[in-house]
Amino acid sequence: MLENKDFSSTFGPDSQAPYLSKTLRSKGALLTQYYGTGHDSTDNYISVISGQASTPQTLDDCNTYADFHQTGAAPDGQAVGQGCVYPSSVKTLANQLAAAGLTWKGYMQDMGNDPARETATCGHPPLNAPDLTQVAEAPSPAIPLGDKYATRHDPFMYFHSIIDSPACNTNVVKLRELKTDLHSIPTTPNFSFITPNLCNDGHNSPCSDGRPGGLKSINTFLAKWVPIIMNSPAYRKDGLIVITFDEGGDGKIERSGKKVAITVDGKYCCHEQEGPNLGREYPYLVTFHQHGYIITKKTLSYGGDRTGALLLSKYIRPATVSNVPYNHYSLLKSLEQIFGIHHYLGYAGQKGLAAFGSDVYTNYP
Repeated sequence: MLENKDFSSTFGPDSQAPYLSKTLRSKGALLTQYYGTGHDSTDNYISVISGQASTPQTLDDCNTYADFHQTGAAPDGQAVGQGCVYPSSVKTLANQLAAAGLTWKGYMQDMGNDPARETATCGHPPLNAPDLTQVAEAPSPAIPLGDKYATRHDPFMYFHSIIDSPACNTNVVKLRELKTDLHSIPTTPNFSFITPNLCNDGHNSPCSDGRPGGLKSINTFLAKWVPIIMNSPAYRKDGLIVITFDEGGDGKIERSGKKVAITVDGKYCCHEQEGPNLGREYPYLVTFHQHGYIITKKTLSYGGDRTGALLLSKYIRPATVSNVPYNHYSLLKSLEQIFGIHHYLGYAGQKGLAAFGSDVYTNYP
């Protein structure tokens, strides 16, 4: 999962990520109408693996790693309440896979680089404490590589059904373990979720270590890791790679001295619902202070805007293009179907929601 880029900047003619927008695009399927499900990051990551919609806290990136206090339930499997870390009764794709006897892992770049912030496996802040991983750490004598891991980009950390299990320490690990796991089919998980650090996912630009960040660092990261995955035995047998972004870009930004006005469209597709926990009227306006600036953010609706997605598989003809609308809930439903799971989580079970079909799998026998 990559960060905060709209479709036109990523896949347009002037893209700063030509390996993604040209090289990989020529090998797979471009989903031109793929959308995020919210703004900011955390709610998108949560929706991909659980089908749960935003809360005020996940929409605001869970600056405090707070428990989700559930007060009820709503249609389409939605938990009603406030907070970030869902109770063990709220399940995820990881739980579904384990119940089906299948394997999964989350590979998190930089996790544990600074052991004072997070552990090297299943790394997250203490419950109900500030999340110190919100800001990237620059390299220093104490932390030579710096630490650009962000808990908010690790969706597995927001579910007690995962973090309360000892298996979390073997399932949510550092990215470097992926190379070893890919050596054979038996050691490759059935499902892998890869989160680059805050530089390589394009979130920061420039980065705390001096690299450019943005699409340029995304391009470098993908050019390194995608060939490693594509050359693995598991991928060559029947693998699928999905490359997408949590949400669209930062919106329209206007500056006047120490005042910054941000307007985010919040467009959505696929009859996406806001969910039971926001109850906001749009446009939604919020003002806050950050780094000496007064920032006013206006959100016009609750969606995550158009990001696009690229899929690679031997079951996809090169240079496939699909204009069918999809979103993160569609991705979850598609993954569930691939693994033979037909009890769809949360809004993945929304009536009429499309999973990836023959428009995507254009070379399926």
